Amino acid sequence: MNADMLKVGTALLYMGAFILAVGLVVHRLDAILGRGRRARPWYVAVFLGPTLLLLCVGLAYPMLRTLYLSFFDATGESFVGGANYAWIFANDDTLLMLRNTLLWVVCVPLASTVIGLVYAVLVDNARRERIATALIVMPMAISFVGATIIWKFVYAYRDAGQEQIGLLNEVLVALGAKPRQFLTDAPGNTFYMIVMLVWIQAGFAAVVLSAAIKNLPAEVAEAARLDGADPRQMFWWVTMPSIRPTVLLVAMTITVATLKVFDIVRTSTGGQFESSVLALEVYHQSFRAYDSGRGAALAVLLFVLVVPIAAVQLRRLRRRA
Repeated sequence: MNADMLKVGTALLYMGAFILAVGLVVHRLDAILGRGRRARPWYVAVFLGPTLLLLCVGLAYPMLRTLYLSFFDATGESFVGGANYAWIFANDDTLLMLRNTLLWVVCVPLASTVIGLVYAVLVDNARRERIATALIVMPMAISFVGATIIWKFVYAYRDAGQEQIGLLNEVLVALGAKPRQFLTDAPGNTFYMIVMLVWIQAGFAAVVLSAAIKNLPAEVAEAARLDGADPRQMFWWVTMPSIRPTVLLVAMTITVATLKVFDIVRTSTGGQFESSVLALEVYHQSFRAYDSGRGAALAVLLFVLVVPIAAVQLRRLRRRA
């Protein structure tokens, strides 16, 4: 009887949360659409109702359900409180996974943004700029799985004395060095996989930053040249201050994508050889270990890490608008 009452209470809690969320969204949209002329409730309901319903079913309910499961055991029946969250920060394997995730979050946005910025500056107003831009954008057209398979051929390893089919090992052998197992030797394998995502995201950074550079007022650049500014001074004192908001936007966008990285690690190592990351561990705990509690706790942690970055990004976009 108590279990049934708990389920009913949980269902009512979900329903109340849904109604509150929908009410807040509708109220906010009504205020936005009604500036100057108050929007009619039926107008909001007809045009935004289906979208709000899909958001509740596909986003709000799974989110609340995941939060609920994170406080229960593997079967989702016995309440364990914060034990699943304590496990995340007390287990050596999960701490290693969090360290790897931190390396991804630090290295990928930084490297992608810097490479994209340098590339955008170098090809700006250069001859055959379109061709140069297309070359760095091309990896964006490839799926993460496809890009990983390409790089696995680059990193492919065979024992010494055999013919190498991997590009990097072929170069090492030609230089007289021994072939290396790039994707199985930790912690270097994490950095070699990071290169794959940087290769993909650098094109995105280059395109966005190139557009920002081209939108710089021509009179500002001309005034700097008349004052005797050389290319280095132009970059640091004119270009960078003008495109700084765009640089931050690009870095935050790539950071969110990096936090959710799954395909590359899953296809490269499957999370073995001390290479697992947060999103992959959510999959492993939920669908390989069949531990819904720990999987949900990891998913909540991922959500908590992503939301603040997304909120800051949204706030910056609203300010620019």
